[in-house]
Amino acid sequence: MRKLKLKKVNEGVSTGQEWLKGSRKMIASYSPVDGALIGKARSTSKDDYETVISSAQEAFKTWRMMPAPKRGEIVRQFGDKLRAYKEPLGQLVSYEMGKSLQEGLGEVQEMIDICDFAVGLSRQLYGLTIHSERPLHRMYEQWHPLGIVGIISAFNFPVAVWAWNAAIAWVCGDVCVWKPSEKAPLSAVACQRIMAEVLAENNLPEGICCLTNGDYRVGEWMTKDKRVPLVSATGSTRMGRIVGKTVAERLGRSLLELGGNNAIIVTEDADLKLTVIGALFGAVGTCGQRCTSTRRLIIHKSMFKEVKNKMADAYKQLVIGNPLDQNNHVGPLIDQDAVSAYLDAIEQAKAAGGKVIVEGGVLEGEGYESGCYVKPCMIEVDAQYDIVKHETFAPILYIMKYDDLSEALAMQNDVPQGLSSAIMTTNLRAAEQFLSHQGSDCGIANVNIGTSGAEIGGAFGGEKETGGGRESGSDSWKAYMRRQTNTINYSTELPLAQGIKFDL
Repeated sequence: MRKLKLKKVNEGVSTGQEWLKGSRKMIASYSPVDGALIGKARSTSKDDYETVISSAQEAFKTWRMMPAPKRGEIVRQFGDKLRAYKEPLGQLVSYEMGKSLQEGLGEVQEMIDICDFAVGLSRQLYGLTIHSERPLHRMYEQWHPLGIVGIISAFNFPVAVWAWNAAIAWVCGDVCVWKPSEKAPLSAVACQRIMAEVLAENNLPEGICCLTNGDYRVGEWMTKDKRVPLVSATGSTRMGRIVGKTVAERLGRSLLELGGNNAIIVTEDADLKLTVIGALFGAVGTCGQRCTSTRRLIIHKSMFKEVKNKMADAYKQLVIGNPLDQNNHVGPLIDQDAVSAYLDAIEQAKAAGGKVIVEGGVLEGEGYESGCYVKPCMIEVDAQYDIVKHETFAPILYIMKYDDLSEALAMQNDVPQGLSSAIMTTNLRAAEQFLSHQGSDCGIANVNIGTSGAEIGGAFGGEKETGGGRESGSDSWKAYMRRQTNTINYSTELPLAQGIKFDL
């Protein structure tokens, strides 16, 4: 297998084409694949941050004046660059984050797809025409860019979620300042370099696409900054509470994509082939580190034993190892903290009375030197266990049984999170009940597919402690713009609304 080779990288702060070297503090990126140091990225100082924001402010003055389809052309060029760099960027994502190479390449493809979506959207930022109650008056709504969009992304999708935000924000006329996870800074540096090529080739001002790097303090500067009208943050519910509160205190806007605790309901007439494939990928894909990962499998009592046995057999076929080797199904967790959380969750489930169906544990020996490789685990539990209501970012699947669909829906919804959900059924009534207002309370509800693997065409996001935000497709673009209502009087009179008289 060819090992990924990288050039030395020591920049981490960019105002577009220019890379700042003000801070001497470096962020080391170690691969969970083999524990090796990949490289270092420069951390953002407060002075660096001020330079970045000033650059973004200046760029916005020019960028907002370009017609939206022209902005879409720039995004189209960025998408073409991503096509050219898909393989090396996908390899870097896989190596730095630990997801399989197929998922790394898929993440870059997701960036390409959102660019294509945004290009079409650049000609569809529609307003409304409204009939006025006053004669010879016209009312309409239009949308204007906000300004600087701050983007805080998480390690599990180190590039795609940024692109969801950035591509849409750019065609809306906004400029972007990105704060990636400090656990995957080099993937962000690579993306910034790619977009910098596009900016330079089009002689566009610095600041349309900016990069910062660092720990939570850089995020704090952004969330407290009145010059950043919208902060889009992806991460834990704990982080989202802090971001949402801080931005709200200054009456700014926040777009929050937070935790998930996703369930698949399996009815008595489910297609078991679809069920096993969907549940298995949902539970172990990205080593259980997706916000849409399947955490709970809620199985009808008549099918429980059969589904449990088929899932256990499927788990035995999983191959765990270096994610750059496409013969492997499951790569590592991101770091030792994630391993500790995984082990602690298993112990909590056991202590509560859970029955281990597929044993977990940390793998050791050749190929597992990083200490981040763990065995996907399946535990039979009661739905009321505290640990079942908690999101653990690891490949732990809790299975439980139910008597009727109403009970299953109550079990699914009885968690604080509300991101993704699915039902496996061939019963039309069950499917429609699941999708009705009496059914799933999640932002995403699927029938006969798993909880993981959303397409960019639909709005992505969830309810309850997932934050309520929506990114990517549909009309999510409205989050990145401000709405304005306009009334034009083309008469020689000045009638007031509601028939109010004010004569002199």
